[in-house]
Amino acid sequence: MYTIKVNGNKEFKTELIAKNNDITGTLNGKEFKADIIKVRDGVYHLLKDNVSYNLEVVKHMPEEKKLFVKINNTPYTLDIKDKYDDLLHSLGLDALASKKVNDIKAPMPGMVLNVLVTEGQEVKKGDGLIVLEAMKMENILKSPTDGVIKKIAITKGVAVEKNQLLIQF
Repeated sequence: MYTIKVNGNKEFKTELIAKNNDITGTLNGKEFKADIIKVRDGVYHLLKDNVSYNLEVVKHMPEEKKLFVKINNTPYTLDIKDKYDDLLHSLGLDALASKKVNDIKAPMPGMVLNVLVTEGQEVKKGDGLIVLEAMKMENILKSPTDGVIKKIAITKGVAVEKNQLLIQF
């Protein structure tokens, strides 16, 4: 059983069985059958109740259990939860599963070539924070989460050791 939340509001409960080009299962307790054909990587053609749909998987984020798709060229965000996610939520343990990152530490010894952010700046997950040179290679350390930079503990041109604090959120 999966719970799928579409664009953060409409929720569906579904069970799916996929065999060859057939999909059967239930959607909110109602049985359904559909045919699906893979056109190319990430692009599918779906036929359900004599209605044709073009489905494109734009981005898949398995660690967040999120899927960005286009159905007939309309974008949708799908948040997918399985029975284990629902169980963790019912026990109040889902907050423990999402670890909050407060510190960015040096993954290896190196030299800080550039600091790309300032204190108080808002950053999004994946934004570049620091350029660190290690073993004659430049590495961009990226933000693991959305947040606000509270403190920058290093400056451009300093040498850092492994696990040394670089930035606090």
